[in-house]
Amino acid sequence: MNPSSSAGTQALSGIRIVSLEVVVAGPFCTGILADMGAEVIKIERPVTGDIVRQWDSAVRGLSSGYVWLNRNKKSLAVDVKQERGREIVLRLIQSADVFFENFAPGTAGRLGLDYEALRAVNPRLIYCSLSGYGQDGPYRDVKAYDLLIQGEGGIMATTGYPDKPAKAAIPIVDIAAGMYGALGITLALFQRERSGQGQYIDISMLEAIISWLGYFPHHYWHRGEEPERMGMRHHYVTPYGPYLARDGHYVNLAVATAQDWGVFCRKVIERPDLLADPRFATVEARRENRAVLEETIEEIFLQRDHDEWLERLKKADLPFGEVRGIAQVLAHPQVAARRFIREADSPVGRVPVIGNPLRLSASPARYDRIPDLGEDTEAILKEAGYDAAAIKELRRDRVV
Repeated sequence: MNPSSSAGTQALSGIRIVSLEVVVAGPFCTGILADMGAEVIKIERPVTGDIVRQWDSAVRGLSSGYVWLNRNKKSLAVDVKQERGREIVLRLIQSADVFFENFAPGTAGRLGLDYEALRAVNPRLIYCSLSGYGQDGPYRDVKAYDLLIQGEGGIMATTGYPDKPAKAAIPIVDIAAGMYGALGITLALFQRERSGQGQYIDISMLEAIISWLGYFPHHYWHRGEEPERMGMRHHYVTPYGPYLARDGHYVNLAVATAQDWGVFCRKVIERPDLLADPRFATVEARRENRAVLEETIEEIFLQRDHDEWLERLKKADLPFGEVRGIAQVLAHPQVAARRFIREADSPVGRVPVIGNPLRLSASPARYDRIPDLGEDTEAILKEAGYDAAAIKELRRDRVV
C-alpha cells in the first residue's frame, strides 16, 4: 500500500542530519525532512529515550506522540554527557550536513556541542537551534512548552469564549516552530550550494507563533483594538462560522464577499430584507452589529436540518463544510481518495500514520520504519568506524 521512494530519488536524499531532539517541536521539524529523504540520526538518551516515548501507550504499547513524529528516522542511543558519547557525535558531524538541537539555550554548549565547536569540525555544517524564546534576550533562559508559549504569544487570549480563554487543541506553537525550522534548514542547504558555507539558524517558538497572529497586531496598531474572543466565529467577518441546525448538527459556512452576502440572503436563508438594512450593508457594518445579525441567523438555522442547509449552500455555490470529529475526519472521502492515511513499520508491526501533505511530483514522501529505542546504534557506530570490541566496551560502560 505504501511504496517508499527508491534510494536517491527524493528531494533530500543524501542529506545527513544529526539531531539532538526531544518532545514535539524538534522531532516535527526533522520529521518533515526525513519524509523527504533526509537521513535523520535521532540521538536519544539510553534506557529512557525521548521524553515523548513515556507520554502514553496508545499505539499497541507505543507512544502516540513518538509514532506521529519519528518515522523514517534512525535511533542512536548515546549518553552525550559522557566524553566518549560526545566523541561519537563529533565523529558523525564530520560527514553530516545538518546538526539540529531543541534544548534550552546553552545546553548544547555545556556538552561541547555548540555551533563554534561543530563548525570547527565541519565548516559546511548547518546548525539549527530551536528554543522557546531564542538564543538571546531577557527570556532566553525561561522554560518553555507549547502551552506556555500559547499564553505568552497571544493565542490563548484570542481563543475561546468571552468569559474564558482556551488553548488550541493541537500543539500549534511546536508545529509552527518546527515548520520554520524545516524551512530554515532547507533554505540554508540551498544557500550552501551557492556559497559553499554552512550557517547558524536560531528559531524561537515565541516568534514563530507571533508571526501567525495575522491581522490582530494591525488592528491594535491602527485602531487600538484588543481582539475579543469569538468562540467559533471570525473576529472581523460575519456570518462566518458554524451554525447549529435543527437536528443538532453544525453547518459551517463563510460569507466573505459582498456578492456572497447577497446570494446568502436571497437563496440560502431567503431573507432579502437583510440586504436593505443599513446595519448589514458592509463587512464592517455587519461586524459592528454582529450581536443582532448573529441572533437572527442562529434562529433561522434552527428551523431546518443540517442536510437541507448543506444542499442549499451547495446549490448557491457558497463556501460551506461540516464540523467533523476525528473518526469522521479519518474516514473523510477526500482523505480516502487521495490516500492520505498511510502505514509505517514499527516495533509492534505495521501501524497507520497520517501522510505528509507535501506532494512533490518528483519526490514523493516515504513512510518507512518508526525506530525502537537505539535500534540503529550498532549500525551507525560501525559505519562511523567503531569495531565490535569498541562497541562492546561502549555498551559495557553505558555510553551507548
